[in-house]
Amino acid sequence: MPEPTATGPDEAEQGSSADVTAGSTKHGPGRVLITVYAILAVGSTARSLFELVTKFDQAPVPYLLSTFAAVVYCVITVALVKDTPGWRRIAFVGMVVELVGVLVVGTWSLVHAETFQNTVTGKGVHSVWYWFGLDYLFVPLVLPILGLNFLRRTRSR
Repeated sequence: MPEPTATGPDEAEQGSSADVTAGSTKHGPGRVLITVYAILAVGSTARSLFELVTKFDQAPVPYLLSTFAAVVYCVITVALVKDTPGWRRIAFVGMVVELVGVLVVGTWSLVHAETFQNTVTGKGVHSVWYWFGLDYLFVPLVLPILGLNFLRRTRSR
C-alpha cells in the first residue's frame, strides 16, 4: 500500500506524530512560552501603535524601537504556534534578534539616555527594551534565553 503524502509544507516538515509531541509547543512549557510571547506581542503592539499615533514626533527613536520589538514578538509567537521545523528556525532567529535587541537597546539607553528623551518635555521616554526591559519586569531580557533553551532541548535529532 502506498504511503500517504503530505498536502502542504507544514505537514511535510512535521514528521511522525511522536516526533512532534515530544518537543511540541502544544503542551507544557511550550504552551507557557507561547502565552508569555503572546502577552508581550499584544502589549507591545498596543503600546507602540498608541505611541506612534499620538506622540511619534516627541520621541521617534524609542517609539520605533518599541514597534520593532512588537513585530519581533508577533513573529516569534506565530512561529511557536506553527511549531514545524521551518517555523522553529524562524522562532530561533527571532529570539536571537530579541536578545541582541534587548542587550543593544538596554546598553544604549544607559549610555546615551538623551536619545530616550521627549523633545517637548525633556523627560525620559521608555521603549519595550529600555534598560533591558525594565518596564516589563526584565521579562524581555530573560525570555529569549528561556526560549532558546526550550528550542535547543526540544529540537528533533
